[in-house]
Order: sequence, then C-alpha cells, then structure tokens
Amino acid sequence: MTDFWTTILDFAEATTARVGKQLLADFGQAQAAEKADGSLVTQSDQWADQELREAIAAAFPKHGVLSEEVEHIFPGTEWCWIIDPIDGTTNFARGIPLWGISLGLLYRGTPVFGYVHLPTLGQSFHGFWYGDSGLSGPTGAFLNRQPIHSSVDEPSRNHFFSLCARSTAVMQNRFPCKIRMLGVATYNLLTVALGSTLGAVEATPKIWDIAAVWAIAQAGGASWVPLESEPIFPLQVGQDYGERSFPTLVVSRGELVPFFRPYVGFLEK
Repeated sequence: MTDFWTTILDFAEATTARVGKQLLADFGQAQAAEKADGSLVTQSDQWADQELREAIAAAFPKHGVLSEEVEHIFPGTEWCWIIDPIDGTTNFARGIPLWGISLGLLYRGTPVFGYVHLPTLGQSFHGFWYGDSGLSGPTGAFLNRQPIHSSVDEPSRNHFFSLCARSTAVMQNRFPCKIRMLGVATYNLLTVALGSTLGAVEATPKIWDIAAVWAIAQAGGASWVPLESEPIFPLQVGQDYGERSFPTLVVSRGELVPFFRPYVGFLEK
C-alpha cells in the first residue's frame, strides 16, 4: 500500500497548502457569527469546508466525508475523511496567529492517518497509526516531514501542560507543571506528540477536533485517554456527530497516565 499512502500524504499536503494560502489572505479580516453551540463561524470556514470536500470527492470519489460545517452523519463507506476547515476559528477571526486545517482519514470508523496544517506557523504535522486495522505502510509522526516524538521527561514545574478554556478547573489545586492555553484543540494535543508538553486536555472537543490528532499523537509515542466510559472509535454508521463531545487527556507516555489523570477527573463521564 506504499503508493496509496504516498498519494494520501501528497493530497493532504497540497490541498491544505492551497486552502491555507487563501485563508492567510482572509486572516484577521473575516466577520464571525455565533453558531447554536456558542462557537464562532466565518465565511472562510464555510469556503474552506466546501473546498476540502470537493477536493476529496474529486481525488477519492469512493471515500466518505464528515465535516464540521456540513456533513455530521458518519457514512457507510470503508474510508472516510473527517475535516475541520479552521480549527481555532476564534483565533482566526480575532487576529491571533494560531489556527489550522485538519484532515483525518478513517478506515472502518477509526483514524489511521492525520494531517494538520498551521499556515501562520509554516508547520504541517502528519502521522500514520494503524492500530488493529490490519493495514500496513509507513509509520511514525512528523513535523514538516521530519520525525517527532513525545517527551520522556519526568513532570516538573519547568515542564508544560496544555489546557483548553473549559478545563481551567485543574488550577484550583496546585498543578505540577506550567500551564499553557493555546485556543486550538488540534495544536493543543499535538504539542504532546511534538515533545513540547507532557500532557494536554480537551474538555469538549468534537470529532473533527480529534480525528487527525488521534493518529498523529499516538504515532508520536503519546498515550490517548478518553475521559468517558465508551470508546471514541470506531465511529458508528448513521450516527450524528454534530453535537457530541469527546473529553480527552493525552500524555507523553503511558507511565504518566495515573499521574495526570486525577487532576482531570472532574471531566470524566
């Protein structure tokens, strides 16, 4: 399947670069409206969503698509892309240069490839994670095609842990690491795969926030901990994923799960 994965990677790279170039031109100028769930959306989100869906349909006509702005029901196709046209829309709309385009490719309901492009930083992450899918091919996690890996360090007051806006309650007690808050779910979790943070938590991410990072983070050596009783993947055909959240903890290695999990226990369902 080497040629297949090369095609997938080249497509993700070229498509997000093209869409990202236009989004850079719109950055800081887009007018934002509030959606029913309280999050923001811009015309740039809607344009990018359509561009990505059309590109996938043209390149992979047998693949399904689930997207933040349009398609929320998981289709009955063997392969399905999950796209977030702009992760970090509030940053994008307010002129903060930290936001990205996310593409996750699922096989039989579980992510096996992820690609996240952050145009303002000139950074593109990708990773392959086959789990028990039976697939084979290239392995590992990468930043700009260079290998990355999570940290092997022990927690200290000089190491970082990244929060989302809805998980700040962890600071009610003394926390063993320095806290950072980035405002972009994908990048928040990717910092663990990169080795920049020892852990990160997202209290209410949607499926398009985590599909790509599921593959990249684990390919980079990080441990993924769903903070609810039911597993996240595989997704179920016909299920509407528009409103469902998936509270998640990601840590740099499995040995640190019992260390950090008590701090985020209030998020568990």
